[in-house]
Amino acid sequence: MDEQRVNLAVSLFIPYRYTEDRMFRAIQDAGFDDWTLAQCRVFQRIAPDGSRLTDLAEQAQMSKQSAGVLVDQLERLGYVRRAPDPTDGRARLIVIEQRGRRAAEVAAATLDEILSEWKAYLGTRNFTLLQQILDQLREITDPYAR
Repeated sequence: MDEQRVNLAVSLFIPYRYTEDRMFRAIQDAGFDDWTLAQCRVFQRIAPDGSRLTDLAEQAQMSKQSAGVLVDQLERLGYVRRAPDPTDGRARLIVIEQRGRRAAEVAAATLDEILSEWKAYLGTRNFTLLQQILDQLREITDPYAR
């Protein structure tokens, strides 16, 4: 009898979970050990030029209040700051601070390592095909794709 296959959605989630866990451990090992995975999940959604709290909450699939608590914590830890939104004087943007950029650099370097390992394991052709297929699937599944 064949071993029961994991459903496709779980098969897509497992590499994400592995990647997130490994990146979070690398950040902690680099000395950024004062934040939680929940805070990181909000932090990773901040656009390079800053994001509004409502956008972060929507993308993280949580209430604005929950996202606000996490952003308050990140601000106290020095990873982000709130700044006036140049496009709307009443609004504020969450902007990544230098400490947050340093942590993001560790995460990016770790992601590069992981992707290199996957490419070596799958081979360049299969790795490229996987990327193309997932990019194509994103067109119909990601409301935040730009």
